[in-house]
Amino acid sequence: MKTTAYTRRDNLIALGVLPCYYLLFNYLLFGATYVRRLDVFVYATLSIVLVLTPLYFLHAIPALYFRQRLPAIRQTWQRMLLSLLAHVVMSWLVVLLFFYGYDWIGFPGYTFDAGRLQRALLLSVVGNVIVNVIHESVYTFERWSQALNETEKLKKANLQSQLDGLKQQVSPHFLFNSLNSLSSLIDEDPGRAEEFVAELASVYRYLLQNNTDELTTLATELRFIRSYFHLQRTRYGNGLTMQIDVADTWLDARIPPLTLQLLVENAIKHNIVSADQPLHIRLATNSAGCLVVSNNLQRKPARTDRQTVLSNGVGLANITTKYRLLSRSAVHIEETNGQFTVTLPLLGQTTLLSEA
Repeated sequence: MKTTAYTRRDNLIALGVLPCYYLLFNYLLFGATYVRRLDVFVYATLSIVLVLTPLYFLHAIPALYFRQRLPAIRQTWQRMLLSLLAHVVMSWLVVLLFFYGYDWIGFPGYTFDAGRLQRALLLSVVGNVIVNVIHESVYTFERWSQALNETEKLKKANLQSQLDGLKQQVSPHFLFNSLNSLSSLIDEDPGRAEEFVAELASVYRYLLQNNTDELTTLATELRFIRSYFHLQRTRYGNGLTMQIDVADTWLDARIPPLTLQLLVENAIKHNIVSADQPLHIRLATNSAGCLVVSNNLQRKPARTDRQTVLSNGVGLANITTKYRLLSRSAVHIEETNGQFTVTLPLLGQTTLLSEA
């Protein structure tokens, strides 16, 4: 932040401080005569207002200079001490100007008093300390507030950028694997391939409508995964089953769109799916407010020919990254007792980092 003028708060501070300073300074100049004689009170007040007001705002020059040269919050004490030194020197020059100037011109009701001069010089030091502390506190708070706002904006921009990148990865990833499936099905059964295309269109309709959102409800995602599973069932027949045991109380909870599609796709891609060795996929909620997606492990043997279904590592990485960006919630992935299990925390409105 490059400051070229006092802020509105600085000016409000001046309006609060100056009237008090005018009265005290005039009293030190004239003593009791200032309040006893109306002519002295009027002339002295007008003089001090006309001269001291612009001089006060000249104090902004060193203050703004040091704010520009030493802008960081960690430089507060250095900036404040240098500004205070400059302001005390300027104030003393003004005090001396008034005390000796009034004596030189013979201002009505004025008599030079060295004791009052010393008190005026001391008052200028105390006044400058108070005013500098107030100005510096306001400035430091504004800098801190601005830095905090900019940090939040950068976090949100970075979050949105990363989420957008993840979304761009999901769509090509899904299309690549769907076309892979369709390519195999065309050779095996053209009639079922036509049905597959219809289901694929339905699935992509959901993709286009929901992939712009960061989160969707579990109920919406389950409707989609049933359609997606029907698409996969067209190809694999009895070699693929899916069981859904989701409590109604969690249907309004939220998860990133296409999370279930990526998990089901991952299970199909990496496991044998056949009538002799069916792949069983289960989606269920637990008492901890998590969605547990599991499947039996029957990994495909490693192959090097063109029939191998390649993995680009996007699926599970996308899911864990989305959860980390959106809520810092951990996704647990484990393989135990012949089961591959992914446990996903179900998110609520207050869970999101972007809304915290």
